[in-house]
Amino acid sequence: MCSFEVMRSELLESVKNSFESSNTDILRKKYDTFKVNENDKRSALDQVLRDYLLQLLAEPSGDVSIWETYVTFCIEACRQDMCTPTMPVVLLGDIFDALTFDRCETLFAFVENGVNTWKEEMFFSACKNNLLRMCNDLLRRLSRSQNTVFCGRILLFLAKFFPFSERSGLNIVSEFNLDNLTEFGGETSSDLKDILAEKDEQMEEDSKPDTKIQIDYNLYCKFWALQDFFRNPNQCYSKVHWKTFSAHASNVLLAFKSFKLDDMQVKRQKLDTSDEDRQQQQQQQHYFAKFLTNQKLLELQLSDANFRRYVLLQFLIVFQYLNSPVKFKSDTHELKPDQAEWVREKTEMVFSLLEETPPDGVAFVQTVKHILKREEHWNSWKNDGCPEFQKPAHLLAADETGEEGGDKRKYLPRPRRPKKRLGEQMRDITQHGKFVMGNAELTKLWNLCPNNLEACKSKDRDFLPSLEGYFEEAIEQIDPAAMVEEEYKRVNDGNFGWRALRLMARRSPHFFTHSNNPINKLPEYLETMIKKIAKDRPSMLSSEDAKAELMDNDVQTMVPDTEAEDDELLKSEEKEERTMPQEYEDERMGAEKRDSKKSVLLKEHLEAIAFKVAPHWKKLATKLGYQADEVEFFENELKTEVEQALNMLQIWAEDDDDASPENLSYTLEGLGLIEAAETLKEAAELMHVR
Repeated sequence: MCSFEVMRSELLESVKNSFESSNTDILRKKYDTFKVNENDKRSALDQVLRDYLLQLLAEPSGDVSIWETYVTFCIEACRQDMCTPTMPVVLLGDIFDALTFDRCETLFAFVENGVNTWKEEMFFSACKNNLLRMCNDLLRRLSRSQNTVFCGRILLFLAKFFPFSERSGLNIVSEFNLDNLTEFGGETSSDLKDILAEKDEQMEEDSKPDTKIQIDYNLYCKFWALQDFFRNPNQCYSKVHWKTFSAHASNVLLAFKSFKLDDMQVKRQKLDTSDEDRQQQQQQQHYFAKFLTNQKLLELQLSDANFRRYVLLQFLIVFQYLNSPVKFKSDTHELKPDQAEWVREKTEMVFSLLEETPPDGVAFVQTVKHILKREEHWNSWKNDGCPEFQKPAHLLAADETGEEGGDKRKYLPRPRRPKKRLGEQMRDITQHGKFVMGNAELTKLWNLCPNNLEACKSKDRDFLPSLEGYFEEAIEQIDPAAMVEEEYKRVNDGNFGWRALRLMARRSPHFFTHSNNPINKLPEYLETMIKKIAKDRPSMLSSEDAKAELMDNDVQTMVPDTEAEDDELLKSEEKEERTMPQEYEDERMGAEKRDSKKSVLLKEHLEAIAFKVAPHWKKLATKLGYQADEVEFFENELKTEVEQALNMLQIWAEDDDDASPENLSYTLEGLGLIEAAETLKEAAELMHVR
């Protein structure tokens, strides 16, 4: 039995020799010599790999390729099941922690090129959390404004590595970045004033742009105040905020329209620069993470084509959101007809301004329209719960004629007859006195007995047992010849006694007979009643048989002999369903599938999660569509948070048509209440099993 330190020292030398010779067989031979538990050997090798990495990082050469080769060596060791699958990513995290930004950017190319390796079944499930943590640590170290390209590479890698349906990368509940505040105000800033003064001294007289618009403080405040609406567009659904937003937006767009940019400056630059320099300038991308909000800069910013495009694009994004159906929008978040018409007019105006903004305004507008159209598809995908992407099946088959280059004929569905008109269906239903539920199985079930009261009297719905069957064992036990001890008799069982009283109230005439003897204990009373029932057994059997025969005759006379009419009606309905157009048939099947999957939200489900969501029930109530006054009503009605949460959930379950464990669990996951969502799922599964 080798100790951990002995294995660590011996494996360190083997790792060094194996890495220098690029041969894992040396490490494998040494690894197999230890006759200990596999987990102990892996733990020792994991520590040795990190120890040797520290030696490589301490070398003065600092060659990134050596570290990349070492991580590749570790990946090969993982594939041979000598170390844990998370070790390559752990080593990469240690390397990134010890390097500067420049070397981190160089090493990250190795991570990007190895995305197929990280997606392998062996590494994906084990390393995905470590990779996400490593990338987040890098993003926290980097500056979004100074290291923009590197940050973008990290985000692109995460987008390639994780599937689209990965919950950690989705804004499920459509929350906004409310922390992105834009501060403005104040006439001037002393530091900025000095900078502008120096720039004015260096600027030549002929290079000063002509002033085409007067920037006053009122327009300046309206312009930058719009950023608060761009940050949180839900404010626009409020009547007061809508007036402010529409007034500010109209004034700003009119200012843009009156202060158009011409293409003279662009043409002058083309004449002054060569083709190669112009191509390099076009390829160079400039990105400004945050614009300055000083009043003196607004005139210069409005003269910048990129700045104008940024602002106009913000208008388009907000306009599209206001009219888009979002799953987590409140019912009150809907534009009125006059507001929707205003949005449509301003959208056309923004597109017109973008077309007039050089350079390549028309091409830029076409690109923006294409992007916004794709955004509608992404919005629909999120409304459907972010399902996984799957390749669609081939719906149409092609048949070759046998000749080379011959035509291919597609098998098209046969033409179908149109569905019967509603008036004709209602006439047939009235003539037959039947119900048509829109589905063959439901129609058949509903017409088994059109009279609901008679159906309730059916023998099939009589679930009570007979007196003889229920008390058979108890009757045998009260017989002295059976010699059953008192404690083992059925009459001493509380559950048996409770059911016996209910059964006798429905079936036994002795239950309501007046007696002068007081009832001391339930077992004694049951023994008395059982003795009376035992005496009546012969008459009871004959009366029950007669009653059963009578009920059978009633059932036969209850349902009219109209089987031929039922079959004819069902056949005609099934024929209509078969001749229904394909789109209606698909819609019906989808609705049936959704109805079959939809489950009911019971009180047990709500009680199971009330304790979990109690500290956050107000946030949950807001997401479920309740207004501030309604939340205050829930809060004042009951005292404790658990009671308030349970009361709110019960009212929501009764009022909302879409209330189900699945939808509530989806909302809880979006709010980060994972524990409550898991509890709800377990409760729903338990109730389903029951």
